[in-house]
Amino acid sequence: MGSDVWDAVQAKLESAIGGSHYTAWIAPLRFLGLDDGVLTLSVPTSFAGSWVQRHYGDIILRVLSDTAPEVRRLSFAAEKTAALRDPRERAAANGPADSLAMPSGRRPAPRAPMQEEGVKLDPTFTFANFVVGKTNEIAHAAARRIADGGELLFNPLFFYSDVGLGKTHLMHAIGWALRERDPDTRVLYMTAEHFMWRFIQSLQSRTTMDFKQMFRSVDVLMVDEIQFIAGKNNTQEEFFHTFNVLVDQGKQIVLSGDKAPGDITGLEQRIVSRMHSGLVCNIHPTSYELRVGILQRKFAEKRRQFPGVEIGDDILDFLATRVTGNVRELDGALNRLLVEGSLIGDLSLGVAEDILSDLVRVSDWRPSVEHIQRVVAEHYNLRMSDFLSTNRARIYARPRQVAMLLARELTDRSLKEIAFRFKKRDHTTVKHAISQISSLEQSDAQVREDLALLRRALKLRSAA
Repeated sequence: MGSDVWDAVQAKLESAIGGSHYTAWIAPLRFLGLDDGVLTLSVPTSFAGSWVQRHYGDIILRVLSDTAPEVRRLSFAAEKTAALRDPRERAAANGPADSLAMPSGRRPAPRAPMQEEGVKLDPTFTFANFVVGKTNEIAHAAARRIADGGELLFNPLFFYSDVGLGKTHLMHAIGWALRERDPDTRVLYMTAEHFMWRFIQSLQSRTTMDFKQMFRSVDVLMVDEIQFIAGKNNTQEEFFHTFNVLVDQGKQIVLSGDKAPGDITGLEQRIVSRMHSGLVCNIHPTSYELRVGILQRKFAEKRRQFPGVEIGDDILDFLATRVTGNVRELDGALNRLLVEGSLIGDLSLGVAEDILSDLVRVSDWRPSVEHIQRVVAEHYNLRMSDFLSTNRARIYARPRQVAMLLARELTDRSLKEIAFRFKKRDHTTVKHAISQISSLEQSDAQVREDLALLRRALKLRSAA
């Protein structure tokens, strides 16, 4: 195995681990040699080597098993010692083997330009290809407000959601838009994991002033996956001071996490308080309409790669109805269909269902709230715009209440989430609807018959 093989392995690792984690931890690794089944890689610091071994060692070995099966174990050497192959040279240059301090009287190497200190922005994550829907429109509008410049109306801006719903996309889009508007704008984007790594590196190399200067001289700081620093007291201390300095200087901060700030266990209250002083945006799970829009956009983007493959509206509806987890899963399902379609020719709905049978398990499928809304609206012969309107006439209100009851029965959505899908401000509306229709089911034969037909239709659809 040589360095060229390791380069090929790194490309596979980027796909397996993901862009931001790969850039922070795997990209800096360099091939040093393979001896008796032990692959030695150079790392920036001993801490980085321990981290990679603990968090990514199994993944690296699994990827290597195909390309270089002779590798049985990984070993990491810090860059300061890796360049010196003779142990006596290493001892003379760096002192004791476990010492990470800079040699006495020696200045640290100059830091890289600012754009290289963070994670590179993904060119595919722009506002132009971000599909906006009811579930993300507030977050999108806030992101655009920052990207357009002008007075700081909220600082920080904090996005939170489950994985794969667009937090990182919006942060990268802000970065690209700011740089396009003014190339001199100093934008720094990185994950919280990368922030912590840089901080620890600065402590070990005694370059904390360079670290502070790098972060505190930016115009816009964006830190993704902030939950990663929860419970890490020293990192939170440094982040807190960096946050305060930037806010005091009128610099914009954009953050993201997997939960609302107050729900992140281990995040210091003073940091939570600072985050709540700005704008906190929840990006909700995708709606059916948004998933259709995303699929249409992605299919249009990929047609040049797969010019002979046609995917009909019935297949897009199938994907939008069945693949409801997040956008990454949706994109992965579409990619599988396109690849298979390029090999076998035209795709029918039945073929698509077979291709995705392992991803969309019939026994696990539940109708989405949007699917229930469409089925109920069709049952009562209503247009969706009327069905979801605020019109309180009984012809519209009763079907909406029926759909709310079925959504509560057949999905795992909370009352609050169901209320959001029906454009209601308060979940008490849903509670009232459920109570009223449950009562009518006992006393009104027509309501009882409607519910029986709708339950049967929805359950048959889930078993189809």
